[in-house]
This record gives sequence, structure tokens and C-alpha cells, in this order.
Amino acid sequence: MIKCLIIDDEPAARSILKTYIEDCPDTDVAGECHDALQARKWMNSHSADLLFVDINMPKLSGLSFIKTLKDPPQIILSTAYSEHGVDAFELGVTDYLLKPFSFERFLKAVDKVKINFENSNINDPAISVKADGKLYRILLENILFIESQGDYVTLHSKDKKLTFHHSLKELLNVLPGDQFIRTHRSYIISLAKIEFLEGNRLKIRDNYIPIGKSYKEGFLSKYTA
Repeated sequence: MIKCLIIDDEPAARSILKTYIEDCPDTDVAGECHDALQARKWMNSHSADLLFVDINMPKLSGLSFIKTLKDPPQIILSTAYSEHGVDAFELGVTDYLLKPFSFERFLKAVDKVKINFENSNINDPAISVKADGKLYRILLENILFIESQGDYVTLHSKDKKLTFHHSLKELLNVLPGDQFIRTHRSYIISLAKIEFLEGNRLKIRDNYIPIGKSYKEGFLSKYTA
């Protein structure tokens, strides 16, 4: 399931996108924001696989907002003005929707997103991390969980622990959303490695990992799917 964040200052536009996302069997609405500043705040404690971003918004435009993202997820831009197309694709967005767009056009854009995810999963079954002056390639299937420690994270795998300078939000943007999920402001876990769930915590090997209140609903929907 592709988790989508809608960012648009027009209520009617948000409503249309929400309906389209809910009608598509492979997408789900993770959140809605009425401007880019609210979206930046939302992304500090949540994650999304795909952003639907309006270009013309007050305070901070969609294009400027994208430039502030260090490791953005896939992005589909939407606007009522066609002259932004070149700027949009220079930023590496997945697609560009010209308002008003049909459900058929929406589905074509989502199909591009799916292809990118599929290619990513096929071509890169591992992530690269730099720790202790060395560059490691860690297979995704070996990752147990990742723990935040201030400006650093510790990645726990089947055979090693690596501590390096990074953020959970940045890592979540490169890890496959169908395999990994954030359960707490300080933890990302591998869904496949969970042994059991007990109250507001889960067990992976000898580790009990908390499930934060704001993350529990999203975690349970994926864990029980």
C-alpha cells in the first residue's frame, strides 16, 4: 500500500485527491496538509511514500517546499498552470498533473510511482551506510530495527550493530514501505522480524520496542493486514 500525503491549500482540491486515493486499491491517505509549512511539521513525526503537492500555495510554494526536502519520497505535483512543467521535472518529480485532472490521469501517475518502487526493490535489495570510516552494504532482509540516538542512529542487523550520523526520517524515505515502519519517534522496525505484539510494545529477538501513541494506528493497520 502506498501511503500518500496531500498538500494543497484548496479544500476542494484536497477533497478530490482524497477521493481518488481512496478509490485506488493500491493507495491510502496518510495525511492532509493545507500548506507546505504544515506539511514540514507533519513529516517530522510521520512518513509517506508519495506526496501530492500543489505548486501555488501561500508562504511557501510547492516547488520551494520540495527544494527544502533532503531525502524526499516520490512526488506528484499538481497545478492549474502549465508553465511550471520544466521546473517540476528538473526537481525529479515522478509526474505533473494539470488541474482539473481526471481519475484516469491520476491512475497513470500512480502507475509511474509503482514502477519506480518495483524497480527500486529489484535493483537495490540493500542500503549503504558509512560507519567507523567504512562503507557497509546491509541487506534489507538482515535488518531487525533501527534506533535513534540524537543526531545518530544505530542499525541492528542479524549479525552486527552499526552507529552512524543519520535521521530516522531520512532512512524511512529509502526503506521499502511494505517492509519497514516507524513505531515510535525513536524506532523503525522490520515487520517481518516481529515475534509478537504485547500491549504497547513488540518483541524482536531479545529487544522490546515501544509503540508510540501517534504511530500505533498506522502500525496496527500494516501489522494486521
